[in-house]
Amino acid sequence: MAFRFIQKLKSPEEIKEQIPLGADLVALKQKNDQVLRDIFTGKDSRLVCIIGPCSAHDPAAVMEYTHRLARLQEEIRDSVILVPRVYTNKPRTLGVGYKGLLHQPDLSKKPSIAEGIQAIRQLHCQIISETHLPLADEMLYPENHKYVDDLLSYVAVGARSVENQEHRLTASGVDIPVGMKNTTGGNTEIMLNSVEAAQAPHIFAFAGYEVETNGNDLAHTIMRGFQRKNGEHVPNYHYEDLHKLVSAYGNRQVKNPGIIVDANHSNSGKRYGEQPRIVQEVLNHCDYSPEIRAAVKGFMVESFLVGGNQKPEGTTFGQSITDPCLGWDETEALLRSMAERH
Repeated sequence: MAFRFIQKLKSPEEIKEQIPLGADLVALKQKNDQVLRDIFTGKDSRLVCIIGPCSAHDPAAVMEYTHRLARLQEEIRDSVILVPRVYTNKPRTLGVGYKGLLHQPDLSKKPSIAEGIQAIRQLHCQIISETHLPLADEMLYPENHKYVDDLLSYVAVGARSVENQEHRLTASGVDIPVGMKNTTGGNTEIMLNSVEAAQAPHIFAFAGYEVETNGNDLAHTIMRGFQRKNGEHVPNYHYEDLHKLVSAYGNRQVKNPGIIVDANHSNSGKRYGEQPRIVQEVLNHCDYSPEIRAAVKGFMVESFLVGGNQKPEGTTFGQSITDPCLGWDETEALLRSMAERH
């Protein structure tokens, strides 16, 4: 047998009972969800910024970071709503390397999914409890979403997963905004297909059940740039790119056409320091074009306490061990600037 079964995992219901979300926080989460719904349906003109480290590898550093965001949120909430990126799963191009807190909650030990499931739920619960901010994670493994579906207010489907049928169908049963990224090769038609599929109702097999969904009217697109076969990074946040996407939306049977611009990844060419400039350029597009302004709901920014990145065995507190991120001082300046311009 190719598989070696290590242990049977606890069900999502068992984990939720073990690490519950209190009734007061359930009400808070519903309030946060409504704020984001209003933004993505156009009732609220504020921008949303999904912001945080490439991967949440160190809970202590993530807590320090999200507390800083919470303090800043109080100052800029009239213009910008902050949604911490608490990414506990990390996709790998070659399938090897650090795969996120879910797989390896303790970098000094062998990966443990059982421990990781508890660690990611504990972290999300702690952030909501202490900061009251809405939270985002990536839906890398659709069935795992059930372990944290009562905690998240935003979900992203990555560039490697956006064409996958299971991700699309699962997204159709989620009642929060789900962002579909363009593929690593830059295909925006596949991205739009995913949005349209996620907005449709479906009946399918999920977690051992036959399930039925109503469709998710908050599914939308994320422009993250792409990479040519020769390794060249190609951005897609320019005016022409966004205008073309707005026009493509018009040819689709899609509700609430929305765009999030990912300021890092191939849009920055992995030059994390370019993110503030990219945000400012997109805001210029919004000032020039009412159609783009109506469609662009906000940004995704990779940021942490310390700029850049380090190897997984590094010891710098609050610095990414995966993709390089913007440091805190630059992050604070970016968010204040975004609020002043909006």
